[in-house]
Amino acid sequence: MSETIRKRTQIAVVVCLLVATLTALPVPAAPAPAEKYLHVNVQDATKGESVNVNVPLAMAQKILPAINNHGLHDGKVTIQNAEMKGVDVPALLDGVRTAPDNEFVTVNSNDSDVRVSKAHGNIIVHVIGKKNKDQKVDVTVPLKIVDALFDTAKNNELDVAAALQALSDAGDILLVTVQDSSQKVRVWVDSRNTQG
Repeated sequence: MSETIRKRTQIAVVVCLLVATLTALPVPAAPAPAEKYLHVNVQDATKGESVNVNVPLAMAQKILPAINNHGLHDGKVTIQNAEMKGVDVPALLDGVRTAPDNEFVTVNSNDSDVRVSKAHGNIIVHVIGKKNKDQKVDVTVPLKIVDALFDTAKNNELDVAAALQALSDAGDILLVTVQDSSQKVRVWVDSRNTQG
């Protein structure tokens, strides 16, 4: 056997052994997606009080369908006396979803300024009080969550369980902030089980 053939054979054997060794190694499992938590923080400076809520979304998704009381049943909320007759909600949502990012509504009154817009797949509502400049409300809702509320629900229902799943899939997001001179409210979702 020539020297060249012998070297090539040795290289081939080493490569085969390397491939066999690598394929025999256990493949690490992909990390499970981090649990998402819905956080609510309310602070009242005048009373020196605060409330903190940290709810795992997976827990809420399991518990919600078990509650059947008043308008809540099977993870859905029935809208009482809704004026939705004659409104094609799926078409309305499709119109908003496919519209370019834009400020759709601007209201300037003696009491407050209100803006409703769409940006980066979110509906955004921004309110600033005029009489009390400290009053501010900001709401950001991903359109995927709005879609989930209506996708499988009947005309007079909102599918809250589906919205929780969409919220879990949406990633970290600040949903609501409300502020005035003495109180602050924040509602957000992230992967931390505390508000720290």
